[in-house]
Amino acid sequence: MVNTEEIRILPVVALRGLVVFPDMFIHFDVGREKSINAVQMAMKGDQKIFLAAQKDISVEDASVKDLYPIGVIADVKQILKIPGSTNVRVSVEGLTRARIVDEHPSAGKFLRATVFPISEREISADEADYAQALVRHARDEFADYAECVSHMAPDIIAGVMENGNPGKLADFVAGNIVLDYEDRQHILAQLNPIRRLEELCILLAREGNLLSIESEINDMVQESIDKNQREYYLREQLKIISSELGGGMPHEEELDMFREKIFYLKASDEVKEKLFKECDRLEKYSPSSPEAAVSRNYIEACLELPWGKYSKENCDIKKSRKILEHDHYGLEKVKERILEYLAVRTLAPDITGQIICLVGPPGVGKTSVARSIAKATGRKYARISLGGVKDEAEIRGHRKTYIGSMPGRIVNALQQAGTSNPLILLDEIDKLSSDYKGDPTSALLEVLDPEQNFSFRDHYIELPFDLSKVMFITTANVRSNIPEPLQDRMEIIELSSYTAEEKLQIAKKHLVPKQIKRHGMTSKQLKISDKAIAEVIDGYTREAGVRLLEQQVAAICRKTAMKIAENGEEKINLKPENVEEFLGTRKFKAENELRESEIGVVNGLAWTAVGGEMLEVEAAVLEGTGKIELTGSLGDVMQESARAAVSYIRSRADELEISNTFYKDKDIHIHVPEGATPKDGPSAGVTIATALVSALMGKKVRSDVAMTGEITLRGRVLPIGGLKEKSMAAYKHGIKTVYIPHDNISDLDEVDPKVKENVRFVPVRNVETIWIDVVENFRSDAQPIIRPEVAERVNGRAGAKYEI
Repeated sequence: MVNTEEIRILPVVALRGLVVFPDMFIHFDVGREKSINAVQMAMKGDQKIFLAAQKDISVEDASVKDLYPIGVIADVKQILKIPGSTNVRVSVEGLTRARIVDEHPSAGKFLRATVFPISEREISADEADYAQALVRHARDEFADYAECVSHMAPDIIAGVMENGNPGKLADFVAGNIVLDYEDRQHILAQLNPIRRLEELCILLAREGNLLSIESEINDMVQESIDKNQREYYLREQLKIISSELGGGMPHEEELDMFREKIFYLKASDEVKEKLFKECDRLEKYSPSSPEAAVSRNYIEACLELPWGKYSKENCDIKKSRKILEHDHYGLEKVKERILEYLAVRTLAPDITGQIICLVGPPGVGKTSVARSIAKATGRKYARISLGGVKDEAEIRGHRKTYIGSMPGRIVNALQQAGTSNPLILLDEIDKLSSDYKGDPTSALLEVLDPEQNFSFRDHYIELPFDLSKVMFITTANVRSNIPEPLQDRMEIIELSSYTAEEKLQIAKKHLVPKQIKRHGMTSKQLKISDKAIAEVIDGYTREAGVRLLEQQVAAICRKTAMKIAENGEEKINLKPENVEEFLGTRKFKAENELRESEIGVVNGLAWTAVGGEMLEVEAAVLEGTGKIELTGSLGDVMQESARAAVSYIRSRADELEISNTFYKDKDIHIHVPEGATPKDGPSAGVTIATALVSALMGKKVRSDVAMTGEITLRGRVLPIGGLKEKSMAAYKHGIKTVYIPHDNISDLDEVDPKVKENVRFVPVRNVETIWIDVVENFRSDAQPIIRPEVAERVNGRAGAKYEI
């Protein structure tokens, strides 16, 4: 109830950490100038003052807005000046609750506010019984609380027992027991006396429970300690508290466990000494401190490393060959290299520095073959994906002083493998990048250098660890994207695209059985004929590897599962004629269906990151003013090759029997289809020149041939790269003859034997040698510009169809 007739303007004292209740006599020290002035102003008047607690006790110069709105009007009984200090001691008696209405200006010397008293609400007849019961309950709770308090004044206990008014009882108890000032303010702000006493009962129960737990802890500590050993007392107290809170292993036991593990560690004295020092440092920290957590995590990370632990390596070449042949079809170079490594290990067990890089298009089995190598050699296997890694700390770890620091990926791989001689696969090493945080490529230089990695130091671990026994295998799609310093440290083995025959064998031996088992079927329920697999390879995939092929096999298995589950079919035989029923309309036309020979259209060969491709180069000669139009997203180098071809043809116009003025009165348009795909490089020079000669002479070019090579202004054909991939593309498209630069003869040894059996390779020095063969009725008197000794040298290479 608000008594509006008694609204008053009173000086205000802001209390820090203190709450005064009505009917409460208390004295306290006042030190702030505004508060002293307010007390003195009250003494000059009727000695009435308004006391209110601050919301934030850290505020030094508080205003009325910084105070809780509910406070107490008090009567100042006495002021004493403390000797040797500017502070004064004030004795006051609380009179009644009041609420701040507004701040009243006081020239800044002290706080003054407009307040109105709040009189206590009377207990109604309907509430009398409940109020009496609540008073009894509050006395019981207070009695329980008093039992847990070592010293409770008798007059306080007597006051509780004599006071029967709910509101006054709540004020009396709250003002005389130990409570946080926020809890006291909560009681003061409760204007309903019954509700106020209810809130007090809740606080009494909570405080009594906490005091009881503290008493039990003290009792247990007292029973288990020696009074003369204070250090032992403190440790036992922490142990009991940890046990009560379920905090896990006590600090001392944890340290003993760490020291025991370090003692039996198969590591150098340097490592053990540093870890023992770290344990001594951890012992000085409080178990719950952040520094202890950092030290504990560091020790655990070091102990998880496989110091001196080695798995037994399998050097049985026959057994290893069997495992590799069982897991993968093809990949002969990789298998042979691993078997050579095992043979050397048999003769020289201490040899180190085996770092192999597998380079090839996606899906050819680089990652999976590494797992098979680990199985064949008896090593533990761990994989590190480097795609998109741009922070050096990913490799070498973070300094342990940083929050959230952790070891690098190399250390994590060793912890995962659990041995010091695992096989670690560094996947996608060509996709590393760098930024302002550092260059991870530089961090790998130490890891992959046999002369340095015997004492590799992770930034987090900061201890030397021997990586010389680790077998590193890296994978990449594009060799040119691997930095030269890294290439120097690795033995690079290039994997080519699979032929259709290889894909068929891989699907039969691996992909089909794997997908049938994964989809919960047996080989009796689904049978896929060889011709059906060949149809899937030719009509639904266009890739260097077999990933998309595996997806198509999985799609067939899903369709089969639907037929078995829905229609109750027990057995399904997939044949070429019903492949479309499972996979839909054929996506690609047969690659070996060659087009008809045309004027100005020539087959060129290109290299991509996923294998070789065959590109058609088109040339058209139109009436015009000598413009040269180049389309098809051609790069600068490719455009320069086209201009070089035009210049060479101009220099040979008379011999080629074409107009000497074609470059002035004709427009030339050179186009390479699939315009959305960027193309660049010099190897299309001979292809562009041949297409242009065909268009200018009006003579067709054979469609069953393809060519590659850089052209000069003198018509010479210079060597190119990627011949293995380009020849594979020609074979897949049914090309019978491929013209290559003469200087690429040595690269023919790398060409797949299957390709050599079906494609005729013609090495040339001059572009006109190609024109004589491929352009219809080129020149009746033309002769190939090849020396007899070259023909003898090329034809001497067994296993290929080389013709001059």
